[in-house]
Amino acid sequence: MRYLPITEREKKEMLNKIGASSVKELFSPVPEDILLKNKLKLPKAKSEMEIEKYMSGLAKKNTGAEMLSFLGGGAYKHYCPSVVDQLLLRSEFFTAYTPYQPEVSQGTLQAIFEFQSMTSQLFKMDVANASMYDGASAAAEAVLMAAKINKKRGKVLIASTMHPHYIETVKTYTGFLVEKVEMLQMNSETGQIDDSELNKIDTDTICLLFQYPNYFGVIENLKKVSEKTKENGAMLIPVITEATSLGILASPGDIDADIAVGEGQALGIPLHFGGPGLGIFTCKEKYVRKMPGRLVGKTVDRNGNNCYVLTLAAREQHIKREKATSNICTNQGLMATAASIYLATMGKDGMKKLALMNVKRSEYLKDQISRKTNCKIAFSGHTYNEFAILSPQNAEKTLDALKQEDILGGIPASRYYPEFSSMIIINTTEMHSFEDIDRFVEILGKITGGSA
Repeated sequence: MRYLPITEREKKEMLNKIGASSVKELFSPVPEDILLKNKLKLPKAKSEMEIEKYMSGLAKKNTGAEMLSFLGGGAYKHYCPSVVDQLLLRSEFFTAYTPYQPEVSQGTLQAIFEFQSMTSQLFKMDVANASMYDGASAAAEAVLMAAKINKKRGKVLIASTMHPHYIETVKTYTGFLVEKVEMLQMNSETGQIDDSELNKIDTDTICLLFQYPNYFGVIENLKKVSEKTKENGAMLIPVITEATSLGILASPGDIDADIAVGEGQALGIPLHFGGPGLGIFTCKEKYVRKMPGRLVGKTVDRNGNNCYVLTLAAREQHIKREKATSNICTNQGLMATAASIYLATMGKDGMKKLALMNVKRSEYLKDQISRKTNCKIAFSGHTYNEFAILSPQNAEKTLDALKQEDILGGIPASRYYPEFSSMIIINTTEMHSFEDIDRFVEILGKITGGSA
């Protein structure tokens, strides 16, 4: 049976109503060079059996799971306790979505409330919402929120050491909503924001958006960045893409952040070819009514029993569109529940021990690379989990050679920073044994002519 959404007559009536001459005209804002000019080259229809065979063949091409991987760059492979997946199989969680008749769904609301409570504690911030799509969208929404609060100012500052995907997402969101977006450049020795760049923070600055640990794994000078931002009355917005780092690093609340956001994928959410993620969004209590998305609260009913309610929902589907803080349409309910189960399982001590395990492996790998290969550590700044090295040859060539040995050795920095043609960004987690690390160093040493 063919699917016919509308007839040609209905299509013409709709176009006439909105004053467009054709459907093509509706796409005129889209650049010509990215528009599809030809029909999709779809294969002929297949039976269910043929489709299964075809998809199995495609799946066999995915060899990454069998390789020793040191990839990071915003998506991290951590151990996921079996209790997380087991509890997520419960039907009330498996169909997780922020409910439209909220008070009927007490179980869902409680799960969201627990998520908000634990992420607030992890970030040491007053309030957290019911989660966003991912870290990048949370960062962009944070800048929009800051612009509404500091509406008499016109400049947004972004650290160039932040994940390039986050930077592009923020620029896309804010392109027509803020007057100016400027970048703070990196110090080539430390891998941190250059101290002189902090002088760009002035009384016209809406906010400073920066990441720690940054894209190169380097921990920024948090005290200096915070003090300089506060001196000029700008809003401080840190981004945490590796949430396990808060087991030992200063939390956003410790540095007097106004809004703090992050990616929660590291909290019990496995890698699934790039998604889904989990956007964490927190802020000071005085800004709560400007926060996008939803906020679940805890109260008591007329009989004195604990119950949960949708306290705030300042989005366009609940109130007048012009009064909405955002048009963000859902929370990552299933992912938020997974993160909640993970955090409850690990506890405060568990998160600290996990972070120390990661640091121990990372520092061991740095030491071994420095001593047994011809590679150099790129930056002097302290790192967590991730760090950059300089290969004596082109990074792509080094990584290709490692791949021949079934090792995914890291990310070439030149993908986003053309000037760093020999730089490789390497990630380690508790999933790497010291034997894995030794094997990596041994082969890297052979490739680069080291003593390993």
